[in-house]
Amino acid sequence: MKKNTQTTIMAILAIVFCAALLGCATQSAVIPYAAPEESATEPAPYLIQPGDQLEIKFFYNHELNETVVVRPDGKISLQLVDDIQAAGIAPAELDEILTKKYAQELKKPVLTVIVRSFTGQRVYVGGEVNRPGLVSLTANMSALQAVINTGGLRETAELENAIVIRKGKDRKPIPMRVDLTKAIYEGNAQNHFRLKPYDIVYVPKTFIAKANKFVNQYIERLILFKGVSFGFSYEVHDAGASD
Repeated sequence: MKKNTQTTIMAILAIVFCAALLGCATQSAVIPYAAPEESATEPAPYLIQPGDQLEIKFFYNHELNETVVVRPDGKISLQLVDDIQAAGIAPAELDEILTKKYAQELKKPVLTVIVRSFTGQRVYVGGEVNRPGLVSLTANMSALQAVINTGGLRETAELENAIVIRKGKDRKPIPMRVDLTKAIYEGNAQNHFRLKPYDIVYVPKTFIAKANKFVNQYIERLILFKGVSFGFSYEVHDAGASD
C-alpha cells in the first residue's frame, strides 16, 4: 500500500512538472504586446541608411569636403580615414566618430555631417489587408495608418493581434503585437505605435502563438516570392521553444 502511494505521488509530481514546462513553453511562444515606450511622443533620431547621400563639410580643411553615398554594406569611404560605418547611426554620432578619426591626421578638425538625400523609407504591410505591399513611411506613421494606406482591412482581419516585425540590433527579427482595435476606439498611447523604416506589419486572420516559426517563415516567403528584403538575419524554420 505504501509503495503504491509513493508511486502515485511520484506520478502526480511528474505530471505537475511536465505541465509547468509546457506552460513555460507556451508563454515563451506568445508574441508580447509592444511596450508603451515604443510610442513615446519624442520622435526618434534619424538613423543613416544605405543609399543616403551624405555631405561631409570641414570648416578649416575645405579640400577634404566630400559628398558620398552610403554603400549597401553601410559604409562610406573618405580621404585619410578610409572606410567608416555610417548606416544605423545618427548623423551627430557619425560627426563625433569622424572628428575623432580626423584628429589623428589634422590639428583641429571641425566638421559637420549633412544628410542631403534620403533613401526611400518604406514598411511592408501584409496579411488581411486589401492591398498588401510596400508603403512609403512618413514621419510618425503608426501601424494603423500604414494599414489604412493599403486600402484598409478585410472583414476577416484579427485586429487585436496585429504583428509588427522589427529588425533588432543583431539583425534578428523581433515580433511585437499591436492592438489595432484599441488604436481605433480607445486612443491608448500604446496603440499609436510608431513604425520605423523597414518594419513589417502583418494583420492575421487568427491569433498567432508560435512566434519564431511564423516570423521566420513569413520573412522567407516575402524574400522568395515578393522580392522584399529588409536585411533581416535569421535561420529559416528555427522555431526554438515555439514548436
